Amino acid sequence: MKRIGILSDTHSCWDERFARHFADCDEIWHAGDIGDISVLEKLRGVAPVVRAVCGNVDHGQVRRECAEVLEFEVEKVRVWLTHIAGYPGKYSPGVKKILKEHNIRLMVDGHSHILKVIPDHELGLLHVNPGAAGHQGWQRVRTLIKLTLDNGKICDLDVITLGKQIEQ
Repeated sequence: MKRIGILSDTHSCWDERFARHFADCDEIWHAGDIGDISVLEKLRGVAPVVRAVCGNVDHGQVRRECAEVLEFEVEKVRVWLTHIAGYPGKYSPGVKKILKEHNIRLMVDGHSHILKVIPDHELGLLHVNPGAAGHQGWQRVRTLIKLTLDNGKICDLDVITLGKQIEQ
C-alpha cells in the first residue's frame, strides 16, 4: 500500500502546507508547470519518491531534469503522468491510443488548473487532474490530491483545498 500526493501548476509557488499535507505520503507526483526547481527540491525533502514532469511554462533546470511524460507502475497500477493530455471524452490527439495500448489504469495531468477526477469506463482507468496548487492562473481555489494505491486498487482519494486564489 502506498499513499500518493499529487499536485500541479505550482508556477514557482511553495506553500508550507504542501509539506504538511504530504507528510504521510510515500510518493509525491507533480504534473508539470513546476516553475522554479526549488519547488521540486523542497518536495524531495517531504517524501522518499518524487516523480515530476515538465509543463509548457517550465524551462532551464526543470526542463533538464523532468521528462514530458512518465509511465510507471506502483502497487500493480500502471500510471501515466504528463502535463497536457485532456480528459475522458476529450483527450489530446494520440493520448487515448497510448492509454489503451499501455493498459494505463491511472492517468494524471495538469495544465487546465481545473480539478477533475473522472473515471473513463471505456478504458478502465481513472483520470486525475489535481487542479492548480500555485497562485498563477485563473482558478478560484488552489487544490491538491491524495490517494492510496493498494495491490491494483485506487482508493481513499482526498481533495485538499488550500484556499482561495489570490487576486493578481
